[in-house]
Amino acid sequence: MKKWIKFVLFTALLVVLAACTANEEAGKKPEADTGGKDSKDNKPVEEKVLYLNNGEEPTSFDPSVGFNAVSWSALNNLMEGLTRLSEDHLAEEASAEKIDVSEDGLTYTFTIRDGAKWSNGDPLTANDFLFAWQHMLDPETASPAAFLAYFIEGAEDYNNGEGAVEDIGIEAPDEKTFVVKLTAPNEAFLNIITNPSFFPINEKVATDNPKWFTEADSFVSNGPFKLASWDHDVKFVFEKNENYWDADKVKLDKVNWEMVSESTTAYQMYQSDELDSTDVPSEIAEDLKDNPEVKLEDQAGLYFFRFNTSMEPFTNKKIRKAFGGAVNQEDIVEFVTKNGEKPAHGFVSYGFIGPDGKEFRESAGDLVSFNPEEAKKLLEEGMKEEGYTELPKVTLTYSTSDSHQKIAVALQSMFKENLGVDIELQNVEAGVFLADQKEFKYQFSRSSFLHDYADPVNALESFISDSSMNRTTWSNTDYDKLIEAIKNETDENKRWTLLQQADTVLMDEMPVIPLYYYNQSTLEKPGVTGILRHPVGYLDLKYADKE
Repeated sequence: MKKWIKFVLFTALLVVLAACTANEEAGKKPEADTGGKDSKDNKPVEEKVLYLNNGEEPTSFDPSVGFNAVSWSALNNLMEGLTRLSEDHLAEEASAEKIDVSEDGLTYTFTIRDGAKWSNGDPLTANDFLFAWQHMLDPETASPAAFLAYFIEGAEDYNNGEGAVEDIGIEAPDEKTFVVKLTAPNEAFLNIITNPSFFPINEKVATDNPKWFTEADSFVSNGPFKLASWDHDVKFVFEKNENYWDADKVKLDKVNWEMVSESTTAYQMYQSDELDSTDVPSEIAEDLKDNPEVKLEDQAGLYFFRFNTSMEPFTNKKIRKAFGGAVNQEDIVEFVTKNGEKPAHGFVSYGFIGPDGKEFRESAGDLVSFNPEEAKKLLEEGMKEEGYTELPKVTLTYSTSDSHQKIAVALQSMFKENLGVDIELQNVEAGVFLADQKEFKYQFSRSSFLHDYADPVNALESFISDSSMNRTTWSNTDYDKLIEAIKNETDENKRWTLLQQADTVLMDEMPVIPLYYYNQSTLEKPGVTGILRHPVGYLDLKYADKE
């Protein structure tokens, strides 16, 4: 092992010891529960407890508000929507035992499962879904996920304060029936509603206590697990939910979630058997790449850079394409990130299979490629078109992070070597960075995208003219019409062709430079099985087991 690796691990150990001094309970495994006896040999039965790290305190356990990974991973195991992702990553019946779709594809009728209950024993009803979805769309809730429901009749108007709650196309005609009316057919609908934002809320509990989701003793769930305890900013613990309709499939007794933000500290806890799984620290990823405990799985999303097309010199398409052609994505993933990522040569990531059975990315092909000769030519042509004798100053801005900095420095070197252009780098604290990027304050800046649902249009629709996700000021009427056509096309083959056209247009106009597609790199102890990590979706422990 290299000396610097030893130093990193030694430093991490000191951090762990310091953390344990501050909180002696952090990371400790409780002694096995021996209250039960094995019926065959009368030996004590040990609880199956899985030890995980959530990284930090969940943003919220209100399903409508906790719209990020630190909330989703937990919520997806505490609760369950009408549908759930299968082991094959496909949406299937969950709290709903039956789903009927009208011939025009606009009306979905869900039948709530017999025997579906909340962790407190209350029956799960259609009204719980009606209440939850109305809560998500209520302007007062300010749910960051509300846009996901805009395909439902009246949802966008109500969320924008321009319509009435009664006009939303959802109803519960009886306790077992939930009806949803869409504005247009949507192939991704059943996948979209696997998102925790569409989980139910126990109407009776929430009405009695609007803060029901803030503490373990008031929290109720309808999923595989229930919230047994919650020591805020330290850890929370799940227990198997005996009232879950499919409880026989749940093998774990408990899940212990630590909240350790430092990846090297979490890695040391994994090494000392205080965690059963953890992320791979980027600084030692290369040394761990042959470790059999490392699991690499696809994740639908990508790391990319945005141009502000209203700021010179990126008002010029050829100059944008010159910068794009000067970036060597293969070198970035091989020598900079070094975590097994795939280089990105289009905006839509891997993980989407078309009606022809082929991967979208492979069918669409490489739309962006490293070509320094062509890049220099495009830069000269673009400068001539703009009348530049010297390129205006270029500043690349990124949110403060060691990994972001390494990538930014690599790009700075590539632009110098391949274009002869010197750019400046600027790092900004994460919270300020995102707010300023949304206000178009940056000329050239880093970004990322993870899919909210399993359909390529989710990535592509981010760049329609009025999308809050655009953040480039780029606007293209033909592109807007193309996305609208995709959302209304019911022929799967035609729709897939339109999706590939949209990816091509976006990359040809190049308001963004794709860098690499994300993956999920995790360490997992031998004997741990059944943890589902979906390319688009959320950590699922329903089928997890531990020897």
